Amino acid sequence: MVELPAPVSGQRHEIGSPVGRLTYYAAGPATESNAPPLLLLHSINAAGSAYEIKPLYEHYRQSRTVYALELPGFGHSERGKRDYSVRVMTDAILVCVKEIQYVHGRGPIDALAVSLSSEFLARAVTELPLAFRTLALVSPTGFRSRDQTAEQRDGTRGMPGLHAFFEFPLWSEAFFRLLTSRASIRFFLRKTWGSPDIDEGLAEYDYLTTHQPGAQHAPYYFVSGFLFSRDILRIYQLLTLPVWMSHGVRGDFVDYSNKTAVEGRANWTIEVFQTGAMPHFEAGDAFVRSYDAFLARAKLPA
Repeated sequence: MVELPAPVSGQRHEIGSPVGRLTYYAAGPATESNAPPLLLLHSINAAGSAYEIKPLYEHYRQSRTVYALELPGFGHSERGKRDYSVRVMTDAILVCVKEIQYVHGRGPIDALAVSLSSEFLARAVTELPLAFRTLALVSPTGFRSRDQTAEQRDGTRGMPGLHAFFEFPLWSEAFFRLLTSRASIRFFLRKTWGSPDIDEGLAEYDYLTTHQPGAQHAPYYFVSGFLFSRDILRIYQLLTLPVWMSHGVRGDFVDYSNKTAVEGRANWTIEVFQTGAMPHFEAGDAFVRSYDAFLARAKLPA
């Protein structure tokens, strides 16, 4: 097994918390910045890690303090065999936010999440609203046509039988190795990009991070539906701070039919890029310009 290198630059920190040992990375400019800290969250999949937000982390560290949290079960955070739930992921974000407040004071921060982590971040905002200034959701889940607006009940889409099958000791680890071979990783990244022109550095890091001890446990909760909330549209609609949502038009993640539930709201800005589900990799300059314009507008008085 190859030791997992750091996914981004900066200083690595570890926090002991009720949801396990958490790892985050922090970096900032050589001179002090007046901009609030920026928290970045990777997506949830078989190979989630802070490498997925590396382009944004390395860009913004030049002008402000940035933080990249690796969620429970991923990257350098604890990967033991235990329950991985919406509550665990949301609490991990809240723990990290309070750590940032300890360093920088109680002023509100900016935060950005990719894909399914958008759901956890949005929930964290509703639970600790004064800690956040703005929210950015990149290719967020919860807006497909099948995610009906009327489905407001609590709970997740978890399938216990499927999870038990994946975690059966005779094949749990072997099956995950099959899912995360180099060929499989490239296959799924091409589906994410909607193109063969994937990021090669991410492909290599995905292979390394999925071949660490315990790497299968959190992903098995993901593929079994336990990390998808049934009430997420209601959570999105509860947000009152400025929200910037972006998504692409290629690949397997292009169904945003239910974004009509929020796109008419004054606090929501929605940007569409001619990319796959990782627009910050494919359209870096355009992505940053649009996000910076949103942040500038958020500074203006209402």
